[in-house]
Amino acid sequence: MKTSFWRGLACSLIVAGAVSAAPVQIAPGVHLLRGEFVPGRQPDGNTVIFTSGKGGAVVVDTGRHVAHTQAILDFTPVAAVINTHWHLDHIGGNLLIRREVPGVKIYASGALDDALKGFLANYAKQLEGTKSSDLALIQSGKQLAPDEVIAKSETRAIAGRSLDVHLESSAATAGDVWIFDRDTGTLVAGDLVTLPFPFLDTACPKGWSSSLAHLADVDFKLLVPGHGAPMTREQFARYRTAFDNLLACGASERTNAQCADGWIADTGDLVAKSDHDFVRQALDYYVTNFLRPGGKTACG
Repeated sequence: MKTSFWRGLACSLIVAGAVSAAPVQIAPGVHLLRGEFVPGRQPDGNTVIFTSGKGGAVVVDTGRHVAHTQAILDFTPVAAVINTHWHLDHIGGNLLIRREVPGVKIYASGALDDALKGFLANYAKQLEGTKSSDLALIQSGKQLAPDEVIAKSETRAIAGRSLDVHLESSAATAGDVWIFDRDTGTLVAGDLVTLPFPFLDTACPKGWSSSLAHLADVDFKLLVPGHGAPMTREQFARYRTAFDNLLACGASERTNAQCADGWIADTGDLVAKSDHDFVRQALDYYVTNFLRPGGKTACG
């Protein structure tokens, strides 16, 4: 590994082409395009598409790879985009959508500005001389940025659809947006909820834990994570318990392996057995570098 679990992976990665599956309906007027997340390939985040608004489809997150974003464009005309946060697997498709849909409006927090100067700038240096498509995404800079910055939590009418749009200022990133659709009870969590493990590279773990409490206060029927399958309330409660137990383990004298085993036990069937080795590898890195006393965090 280098300075990040995913940055280290990307430096030796040549992204292969892929064909994304079509979005599937998860609630009336709500469709999910699952992002691919497999070892050896940089992931795409999940995309949620609200299709029943009077002004056209509202797309939450646009993926990283062209195949994923093209599947969105092939499915429905896009009226607006909401990015839950600035990670490339959630905003990389903004470029293609902007090119194919002139005048599309993109909403997101303002956290990308600092990321382009810090985390993403450092990542770009590591990618110099590689064939990673991430380098071109980073170099596009402001073309990934929102047209309208989400600066507070409020109910907003976006492309004719009323959505509760919430902002967390210190969680998985310095600006995480999550969306609740009251009409269907669907909560889109972005990377505040990720499987098979939490991505801690840009996180403030304590702030993240507080944000999960905010999600728990919402009377949702279905929660869509940034990576992984949709969750019921009971499944999310398990995830939240596993997350807090992982933080507590990282602050204790238990070994990294014990922390990973605890996460696997707490999440149960939320994490496939085939992913257990991948989880152990990732959590060995994350516990050491982000959860141990003195570890790196993005807490202000």
